[in-house]
Amino acid sequence: MHVKTHILVVDDDAEIRLLLDEYLTKSGFAVSTAEDGDAMDAFIQSHGYPDLVLLDVMLPGEDGFALCQKIRRDSQVPIIMLTAVSDEMDQIIGLEIGADDYIAKPFSPRQLMARIKALMRRVHVVEEMHEEQPPRTIQFGEWMLDTLSHRISHLENQDTHDLSGTDFALLMLFLTRPNEVLDRDTISFATRGREALPLERGIDVQLSRLRHRLGCSEQFPHYIKTMRGNGYILSVPVSYGH
Repeated sequence: MHVKTHILVVDDDAEIRLLLDEYLTKSGFAVSTAEDGDAMDAFIQSHGYPDLVLLDVMLPGEDGFALCQKIRRDSQVPIIMLTAVSDEMDQIIGLEIGADDYIAKPFSPRQLMARIKALMRRVHVVEEMHEEQPPRTIQFGEWMLDTLSHRISHLENQDTHDLSGTDFALLMLFLTRPNEVLDRDTISFATRGREALPLERGIDVQLSRLRHRLGCSEQFPHYIKTMRGNGYILSVPVSYGH
């Protein structure tokens, strides 16, 4: 029996909730809605996390950023932020705190569907990667990745970080293709399930976030180096455990 992908729409605009509910339901998804953070919390407590969350930034009470951070403390469920069309900072902040993608209002139903399908393709790729039983641990430089818990640990100072689904997908891409230059489309497809859009900042934010986790930056890229005009490369030795 086919189980429908369950989407939770969190938006305080009743008309938008209704329109998204009707459109996504007709498109074959199971849909639930919440008007604010309290309603979202109540849904999760009763039903658990859905397969994907559409989360508006501007909400009464706790805003979308706070709710995104709350979700990320407990779950790696894919999150698409709904942002103001002209506010690039909202989009960047959302990605920095763990959102997987964003779409600016107003958006067309077809555009939203493309983003949802693309993100779910990325999720399926990661699931298939687990089914193929990758090594439990991967060492790269001074870090160790646990591929089951999605946690990286520093081998010397014991610093640890839990990775979001997008961060994990990005790191696994580099770890499975070390010393290979990866262009922006390759990175975008691995992390979002789609090609990069022109002038899109999301990839830069993801790379910056991962570099920060690893204690490096674009100016001091000990692990992920920028190859101007070509892409990015993981430049440390990689070894696979069992």
